Amino acid sequence: MHALTLSLVLGVLLVTVLLLAQAGVATHRAGKAADLAALAAADVARGLAAGEPCGTAARVAQANGAQLELCELVEPERVVVDVGTVVALEGPLARFGAARGVSRAGPPGDP
Repeated sequence: MHALTLSLVLGVLLVTVLLLAQAGVATHRAGKAADLAALAAADVARGLAAGEPCGTAARVAQANGAQLELCELVEPERVVVDVGTVVALEGPLARFGAARGVSRAGPPGDP
């Protein structure tokens, strides 16, 4: 009886750890997508690449497994871009919402 109880407890702990790992991977993916999308949007805003900054950010986010949630040129004269991305959680974690990533890209600040 003790072995069965111990097996059940270990099984629950293993499932919990796996779900937390899945949430961590989704959060990392959202952050990575936000970073890359912000850099791409800032390049377009500076004129280094053709296109529209937020459209480019949306394509880059989607290519990295995320959806663009926020894109705004914070300071158009300095071409600073804020980007937010969302990665949907699947399975039992879906009820907790989505993993989010936020990033800002632009030229370095004044010293």
